[in-house]
Order: sequence, then C-alpha cells, then structure tokens
Amino acid sequence: MLPKILNLESKRRNVILNAALKEFAMKGFDDASTNVIAKESGISKGLMFHYVNSKKDLFLFLYDYCADMINKEYLNLMNFNEKDIFEKLRQSYLLQIELLQKHPWIFEFIKIDAITKSDDINKELEKRVNEKQTLCHETMFDIVDESKFREGLDVERCKQLIFWSNIGFTNQILEDIRNSEVTALDYDNILAELDSYLDELRKIYYK
Repeated sequence: MLPKILNLESKRRNVILNAALKEFAMKGFDDASTNVIAKESGISKGLMFHYVNSKKDLFLFLYDYCADMINKEYLNLMNFNEKDIFEKLRQSYLLQIELLQKHPWIFEFIKIDAITKSDDINKELEKRVNEKQTLCHETMFDIVDESKFREGLDVERCKQLIFWSNIGFTNQILEDIRNSEVTALDYDNILAELDSYLDELRKIYYK
C-alpha cells in the first residue's frame, strides 16, 4: 500500500487518482505518462513521486484500490436475491453511477489485463486478474422471477438479449465519459434515460 497518498485529504487524493486512472485507462501501462498525470493533477512530477514511489507502484496501487472500491461500494451492496431482472439491473446501475461520480474511469481501468513490456507488471496483473471478483452473467441472472415474462418466450434467450442490452447501455455511458468533461456529465439525465430504457424492456418481455 501507499500510505502517503492514502493519507492525503480526500479531494486532493481523488484528483491525483482520477488523473492516473484516466491516463492508464486510455493508454495502458507502457504508454501512460507520469508527466501527464502530474500535470492533470495540478502538481509537480517531483511531488507526485513523493506520494508514490514509481509508475509501477502507482499502477498496481490503483488496480488494488479500484478492485477494493468495486467490491465495497458495488458488489457487496448488490441484492442478488432480487428476483425482478429489471429491478436488479436498475440497482446495479445506481451503484455504478455513484462510483462513476467519484472515479469516472474506474470501470475502464479495472478492465485492463493486457500484456505489458514489464514482466513484473505482467506477473502482478495475472495474479490480480485471476483473483478479481467479476459480476458475470450467471451472477446477475441466475435468480429471476420467470413468471413475469410473457407466455411463449424463451426466457433463457430473453435473459441473454437483456444482458447484451445491458452491456450496450453500460458501454454508452463509458463512451460519454470518454468524450466529455467529467463535470459536464448530467447524471440525472443518465438516470432518466436508464428508467426509460428499462421501461421499454419491460414492455417487450413482461406480461
């Protein structure tokens, strides 16, 4: 762990972490620039390395930090026993959006598992990716009230279609983040669009 950065005041710490998350998510470990991270954080490169020992340490710390945040503020708060598939999806999105408001690049960054030019990084990433808790299709859709679906539908195929729709909406949110200033994102509008989208899916699949 990196106590120096963890002991910073939360607002200042998040500025540095978000700058690093964005740079690593967009460019990967090898091509990410610590100069850019420092500049985006509004601090000198020397001060940044006062808080972190190296680019490698910052990268691996971020990976562990994000995994811990996703577990504590997303996965551990999900009610996977909810049987209404659309209520479960809405709950999932609400928790994700709360995390995105704090760290807009967290989900983009945590998906990083590409091979880098550093053997040390590759070994550490492989270990973390294998241990990482993932929210898979089976976890989201294994407990579902199938009685709500319209008669004549193949429920398993419907669940797969809903899952693909879910991925598409999530990717659109992430694309908006990539193409916008974080402060310009309208999270209330995102929630309104989400509810509208889920209502349309209910009309298609439910009685």
